[in-house]
Amino acid sequence: MASGTYQPIANYGIIGNLHTVALVSMTGSVDFMCFTRFDSPSLFASLLDAQKGGTFAISPQLDDVDTKQLYLPDTTVLLTRFLSEDGVAELTDFMPIKTVEQNCVLVRDVVVTRGSVPFRMRCQPRFDYARADHRVEGTEYEVTFTSLANPLSSFRLISNVPLVIGGQDVYAEFTLSEKEHAQFIIESSSVDEKRLAADALIHYTTTGFDDTVNYWKDWVGKSQYKGRWREMVNRSAMTLKLLTSYQFGSMVAAPTFGLPSVIGGSRNWDYRYTWIRDAAFVMYAFMRLGYQDEASAFMHWIERELDTIEQAGETLQLMYTLDGHRELPEQELDYLEGYRQSAPVRIGNAAYAQFQLDIYGELMDSIYLHDKYHGAITYAFWQKMEPQIEYVCANWQRADHGIWEVRGEENEFLQSRLMCWVALDRAIKVVEHRSFPSPVERWREVRDEIFRDIYNNFWNEEKQAFVQVKGSNTLDAAVLLMPLIRFIHPHELRWLSTLEAIERELVSDSLVYRYRLDAGAEDGLEGEEGTFTMCSFWYVECLSRAGQLEKARLLFEKMLGYANHLGLFAEQLGRRGEQLGNFPQAFTHLGLISAAYDLNRRLDNFQTY
Repeated sequence: MASGTYQPIANYGIIGNLHTVALVSMTGSVDFMCFTRFDSPSLFASLLDAQKGGTFAISPQLDDVDTKQLYLPDTTVLLTRFLSEDGVAELTDFMPIKTVEQNCVLVRDVVVTRGSVPFRMRCQPRFDYARADHRVEGTEYEVTFTSLANPLSSFRLISNVPLVIGGQDVYAEFTLSEKEHAQFIIESSSVDEKRLAADALIHYTTTGFDDTVNYWKDWVGKSQYKGRWREMVNRSAMTLKLLTSYQFGSMVAAPTFGLPSVIGGSRNWDYRYTWIRDAAFVMYAFMRLGYQDEASAFMHWIERELDTIEQAGETLQLMYTLDGHRELPEQELDYLEGYRQSAPVRIGNAAYAQFQLDIYGELMDSIYLHDKYHGAITYAFWQKMEPQIEYVCANWQRADHGIWEVRGEENEFLQSRLMCWVALDRAIKVVEHRSFPSPVERWREVRDEIFRDIYNNFWNEEKQAFVQVKGSNTLDAAVLLMPLIRFIHPHELRWLSTLEAIERELVSDSLVYRYRLDAGAEDGLEGEEGTFTMCSFWYVECLSRAGQLEKARLLFEKMLGYANHLGLFAEQLGRRGEQLGNFPQAFTHLGLISAAYDLNRRLDNFQTY
């Protein structure tokens, strides 16, 4: 990335090791990486401040260069290709899978496939969100960067070409002829693994590459999805896997922070945490694809959290750190410019303290599905979960901040009420399946009371639609979950009328707004936002379930066309179809998987007649 400039968010690919990720641009620069964990302070963050954030760039010194980027098939190994009249080169980036977070390695291997190409490498780390100075010391082929604020976050840069220290940065200039390689490896300081010797670099790069390719091919090969759009579904599944913690079994909603919903706006949040809602939905997607190990690991994480809640006498929180801590204080990094001057850049997330009732339903649904398809819910686990169901019984009528985490007043949101119904409905199913001694009859009475409340009191006769908040006339795309979680039949007249209202007010071709601020919706924040890609995939699945298969397929194919060149999606799409918000976003990719799964199944059934 040239100094002072920003690439589109869509110009990035993601690589990772199941502890953290790096975003690699189409021009060969690592412009975002938290080190050594998703929620660790950033090491490179020029994506959020082109001048101060820090970058790790490898670029050909040629005029008129075209670039292309692709993943090696069924892997997360990223290939960036530089093409010019004078030569062609390829940069391969990957992160070997490690069982221990501290053993964090980033491998960058550049080779010339035609001609002779001069290159320049810049390694410009900026520790602790660009707040901490560091010292640099080393030899011609091995340099150590040590943070003055936290020496434990030091790392080594190893190469087979000479390195030059310049101030706090390291550079290299070199020329490669055809079939010649230059390698650069970032390795975190670790006492748990034998340190790599510089003269073993090529061997390590080769074995690390093979191990990484084989890991991902083996993982993708376990998918049970064999339908249409397999490549996109597999890419979404690998993206979700990249956002999952090997160490804890939890996952982040997105690996980035501070990327804006609108360029120049202030809706810039930190998503590097485990939302109960997002993680539970992701486990649903994993289970659909046959990845039970990931679902089991998340259930173990949930069980540990339930133990903590029980011991502390607390209630379930909507989000946590990867290792289960509850405190996520929000800070503004006012010294960072923000992506294209979209300020403030925030870390932490004040929404952790919000009251949100819907999380109980999303979690209970994933527990129900895990029990149904994996048969793994024990009574010991259920005894820890049962108090959460009792909490729903006692609190379902309360106002809350809702799925969209509004920063205004609490309200009686339909989606929150809907998920309270799900929590009780799925709890009853689990108890009956396992014959657990729980108060099923009382739960059934409360569940039915919630159903009647939603069906009667959230219906707007004038709109002929279910609305966002009880007594309002505002539509909300979260209502699209009603048939998806089997609250209402997709052919019921009230639902079809609601779907038509959503199409009139929230849908723009295949794109869907979560709500319209210009139509009276309020969320306690300033500024506009784009369309929510996740909602577009919900819309497709609703059309599919309603039997509108041709329309659903057309819109689904259109939505796939909004993905970036690697099949990745951010949270939102702007007016020009540009990717906006944190990237890549788990919720969007799980929505894609769910829509593809349902639509493919119904198309197959339709073609059999």
